[in-house]
Amino acid sequence: MKTILSLRLPSALMGVQRRASSPCTDRGTPPRSHLTVCLHPDLKLVFSLLLGMVLLSGWAGAAPTDSLEFRDASEFVLLGKGFEDTPTRYSRLPLSLESRTRPPLWSLAQNSAGLAVRFRTGSKTIACRWAVTGDVVMNHFAPTGIKGVDLYAQVDGKWRYVNTGRPSGKASTALLVDHMTGEEREYMLYLPLYDGVSSLEIGVEKNAFLSGPQVDSPRRTKPVVFYGTSITQGGCASRPGMAYPAQLSRMLDRETINLGFSGNGQLDLEVAEAMASIDASCFVIDCLPNVTVAQMNEKYVRFVEILREKHPETPLVLVENLHYSSIFYDQYMASVIGEENHLLKELFKEMKRQGDRHLWYVSAKGLTGSDLEESVDGVHLTDLGFYRYTQNMVPLLRKLLRR
Repeated sequence: MKTILSLRLPSALMGVQRRASSPCTDRGTPPRSHLTVCLHPDLKLVFSLLLGMVLLSGWAGAAPTDSLEFRDASEFVLLGKGFEDTPTRYSRLPLSLESRTRPPLWSLAQNSAGLAVRFRTGSKTIACRWAVTGDVVMNHFAPTGIKGVDLYAQVDGKWRYVNTGRPSGKASTALLVDHMTGEEREYMLYLPLYDGVSSLEIGVEKNAFLSGPQVDSPRRTKPVVFYGTSITQGGCASRPGMAYPAQLSRMLDRETINLGFSGNGQLDLEVAEAMASIDASCFVIDCLPNVTVAQMNEKYVRFVEILREKHPETPLVLVENLHYSSIFYDQYMASVIGEENHLLKELFKEMKRQGDRHLWYVSAKGLTGSDLEESVDGVHLTDLGFYRYTQNMVPLLRKLLRR
């Protein structure tokens, strides 16, 4: 079967002929304006792949989003937010820090990493319409992770992945799921990791039931707070639900607060002061990739002390710098990371000697595996790296949450 195409390709690659009979059937004559394109064998695979892509991307056409009713997501519960007095609903640090903290850090605080909208619906179709503030693009990070949205559904008490809303620019609309049974379910929509959100709407069938959650999951009492770097923020997960604080939230059934700031987890003491205002079940400090030995000596203990002033008995977990693949080849990098991790262990021991009985330590050894396959660029984790990190962290956190 030949396909009639209105494409202009080099004559060396194809022949163009008019036929007296239809190329698709033996009946009738094709319109005079149609041409039969006889593809060169080398192009058959190309057009087969293109056709497959069209079919895969076109499944959503069964239920056009313009037939749905969209409601502003501000009507629903927002998980992962540690502070109410933020400049926008989808910002991560309190407005009081704008004039006190470094501009790059404040800018990253406008990214919506770790935030998720919770809702319940019986709609057979769910869509999302959202706009980002920066339309960020990176050469090592999937757009779905940077500025996409991620839908999960609760099934038999467990959170299960549904689909990802793929961004199409600064403003996007995505059909996330269609043709469901109409059974009411709990849903969670993760927001972009490395971009800000200026608007967000949930789309369902007209007249379908849509409300806030009726199940407290992940549980919102006493969240786990993570402070760290680009890796904590989610670089470079393929989609928002795969960042390690998000994975741990689902595994622990506990809300998590993501205070990861790419390149800027530098033990800023005003951030510790803000963190101390959160009624947390546990604090995890995972910032070594962004600090020097000098910064550690100057600020690490003080950062912990600020948290301890309001949380004397809350578990506090100190995490070593990951063993990047480069340290097995780059002797300088191996020396730098080795020195930082050694210093962290000494600081930990000293704080324990001073009487802190609620301090815990996580070694980088084996944290993301041992085969060096965990990253996209020798540093930032892929979904595989984040999964391994999560699997190694969850036993300790479960133990601490039971205390």
